[in-house]
Parts: sequence; C-alpha cells; structure tokens
Amino acid sequence: MAMLLADVGGTNARLAIARNNMIDAATVTRFRGDDHAGFDDVVRLYLRQQGQPRISAVCVAVAGPVSGGRAELTNRDWDFDEARLARLTDADRVRLINDLTALGYATPALHGDSLAPLRRVPQDRPHNGQSLVVGLGTGFNVCAVRVMPGGAPVALEAEEGHTSLPANIHARLEQAVGAAAMAGFFSTEETFAGRGLSRLHAALTGQPAIRSEDIAAAAAAGDRAANATYDLFVELVGLLCRELALRFMPLEGMFLAGSVGRSIADRMERFESAFLSQSHMRQITENTPIFLIRDDMAALHGCLTALS
Repeated sequence: MAMLLADVGGTNARLAIARNNMIDAATVTRFRGDDHAGFDDVVRLYLRQQGQPRISAVCVAVAGPVSGGRAELTNRDWDFDEARLARLTDADRVRLINDLTALGYATPALHGDSLAPLRRVPQDRPHNGQSLVVGLGTGFNVCAVRVMPGGAPVALEAEEGHTSLPANIHARLEQAVGAAAMAGFFSTEETFAGRGLSRLHAALTGQPAIRSEDIAAAAAAGDRAANATYDLFVELVGLLCRELALRFMPLEGMFLAGSVGRSIADRMERFESAFLSQSHMRQITENTPIFLIRDDMAALHGCLTALS
C-alpha cells in the first residue's frame, strides 16, 4: 500500500508517494498552481503519472486554515475536502493539516544538511521540549511543537499571520515609513510575508512595488535602497521573533522556514540585535537557538509523521 503526501502552497504543490514509512524520492513532483484549476485536478494528474497506485492514506499540508476536514488556500482560490479526497483516491484515511503544522511534525527529525544553525546557545541551557516553526514566505504563520515524554511530537495549529502587529513593531514601522503608509501593514502576514517586504520597499523608496525576489537580487548586487529595506525588515523580524519567543518559549529552537526566511539568514547580526533588544525576560531569548530549515521536503516528512 502507498500513502499520498502533498505540500500545497500559494505558488506550488509538491506531491510524493511513501511506502513502508519512507518517501520514495523518485515520486516527488512539483506542480505550478497557475497551471491547474484546483488541487483535485493535480491529484488526478499525479496519480496517472504514477501509474494509479493503490492509496491507503492521504495527508495534505495546506497553506491556509484547516477546520472540520476542510481547508482553503490563503493565497489561491483552491479548496480541499477530506471526504472528497477520500472518494478521489479511494483512501481509507485522509487528513488535512496546515503547512506549518506539517513542518512542526518534521522538526524533531531535522538534522545535518536539513538545518542551518543561525544562532547558537550554550548546550547546558534550560530545556522544555518546546520549539516553534516560523514560516516567512508567500504567507506567514507559526506552529508550536511539544515533544512528549514518549518521543512523539504534538504540533499545534495557529493563524498567527492574521493577528495585529505588536505595538512596538507598529511604532518602529510608523517611525520609518510615516503614518500615511501604515494602512497596508494591518496584520502580521501583510507585514512579514513576501508582499510585506515589497510593500516596505515601496514605502521607503516612494517607488512602485516590486517582487520580494527582485529586492533580494538587488540587495545581493549592492543596491543601497534594497539593502536599507532588508536591514529594516530584518530588524522588524527580530522584534517579532522576540515576541514569539516569549509567547511560546521555544527553548529547543525557533525554526525559520520559507523563501523570505532564507533571504534574511545572512543578516543575523541585525536580527539578533533586535531579538535581544529588551532586557525584560531576556533569559528566554538568550537561551533560544535559531535554525533555518533548508530541506524542501520537510513538510512532506511532516505529513508522513502525521499519518503515523
């Protein structure tokens, strides 16, 4: 029997088949969302490509809220339904989970080249079995993880991206761009996802918004305006992660994920300055290691763990 795994974001969907509790790397396939009307169409096409294997279980990580066996992508007009997927695949078990929840399930097993340490802390620091995934990409969200005494991870769903900005971040941002430009920064996701970086660059330069990828390329090429945008953006991310560290106390580690997360990895000095900027409860941030998730298949491994 085979298990169908999928990691579906606003831009791409990655699907794979797992057998004997291992992902078959030869089956991992990426589909562009723009090329398909809905996820069901992707599943039909993928199963045909794989020779119509007998599917016993399905787990789909969705970049959007999941409730009552249904989900919708936050940044694409695709919907998901466990019952419909069960009929489509003839699977006995179907589970929809948030994409950050999938990364949460994966974190206890990430090691080696799958992770890049961005901030090291003493090995003899306090431990509490808790970690936090922070997803910075097309969208924004977090997943708190607790490893239970038996070793099994518990990953909690959240919609942190749709919360309001903390007051200190709002004040720092308004100081930089002015009150008139603040209307677009109305939530955590609108500020810290890729489009938030684009919006920040436009507000700082007075120029039309460009893609976050283009800002990253310009910064790498030495463009002063792009580097100034990144400096401020990384400072804001550091302030946000300080708030998240106190909220979730991830003494086992805070794991950054997503394209925007990867793009700030070489600016950790500025991040850390903001992360440690407040003395109140600083013992928590001082003892929180920071990692970057580098494994593109991490969410698929999390889906496999969620079916175990």
